[in-house]
Amino acid sequence: MDLQNLREKIDSIDGKILDLFTERMALVADIAEYKRANSLPVFQSDREEKIVNRVRDNSPKGLENASETLFLDLMDVSKAIQNRRLFNEKNITPVLKFIPKDKKIIACQGVEGAYSTDAARKLFPSSQTVYFEQFSEVIDAVTDGKVDCGLLPLQNSTCGVISETYDILAKSKLYINAIIRVNASHCIAAKPGFTKITRVYSKQEALSQCSDYIAENSLEALAFANTALAAKYVASSDDNNIACICSESCAKLYGLEIVKHDAANASPNYTRFICFSKTFTEIADADTISVLLSIPHTKASLYRLLTKFAVSGLNLVKIENKAVAGSDFQVIFYLDFAGSYSDPNVLALLDDLRENLEYFRFLGSFREIL
Repeated sequence: MDLQNLREKIDSIDGKILDLFTERMALVADIAEYKRANSLPVFQSDREEKIVNRVRDNSPKGLENASETLFLDLMDVSKAIQNRRLFNEKNITPVLKFIPKDKKIIACQGVEGAYSTDAARKLFPSSQTVYFEQFSEVIDAVTDGKVDCGLLPLQNSTCGVISETYDILAKSKLYINAIIRVNASHCIAAKPGFTKITRVYSKQEALSQCSDYIAENSLEALAFANTALAAKYVASSDDNNIACICSESCAKLYGLEIVKHDAANASPNYTRFICFSKTFTEIADADTISVLLSIPHTKASLYRLLTKFAVSGLNLVKIENKAVAGSDFQVIFYLDFAGSYSDPNVLALLDDLRENLEYFRFLGSFREIL
């Protein structure tokens, strides 16, 4: 038998599988209606366990795991379809719109001249910006209603995610409204009349992003809480041997002389800032959903989670995992996926995750401001 004949046999079997799959999904729809009428949950662990055990017992030797995976996929697809049918019976609450021009006071970390200043002016050109020393203080200001929105760095194109922002997001009850992209075009700046520079100050991430220049010039790198705070410190210092890494606009603000333009290792060097608020609102043309969740320490749990997105036809664009402090290596996942809160597929998936995961939190529906 040649390869073409073998492929034709597989095609024939695939057709039968598809017919049986279609028949099974029709029964799944009937089961969903029965569960709706009798107020039964979609997921019934004892039923799933019985099916898995039966499949493994009846599988040819060596195919036990493969057979189990196949039937778990079938059951996950079935549950996703049932959840969608049941969700259609629920009322959908209209979402308030996020309107940047209505926001009066915005909270940022650092001082004026930081890259967060650029982010604030980009999204809120007519709003007042107030500054706090710590990330947690920005969160508190928003939580306590002292400001309308907060801005914090989330990710850099060179250094990756800002762990502190993810950590405090997990502990808060705030919602992401938008992502603002800022070109973090670093320069090396010093006081006019500087002599030989031996030390450079900046935020740790900025020092890392300019590590090539620092190494080539044998400079001592000293971490500061913020790029603008470092610039302010250098401007007020009597030491003419120090410099900072900041934006060119920040250097100009504090009267510093630019020693080196475009000092970052890579260019362009973007930083994404999140805008967040106390109330869930959705910006116009939102195209991204962000959630926070945990999954059990069981075989294929992440794979089965991803199946939900595949069945819903929703594309995951980012997945980050963070260890939970004080736990036995438990992790939480931050997921971004394409979609908006007005999409029924998105709402059905969110409802599925909320109902069937031990820990789940919806973080927002937004888009990136370039």
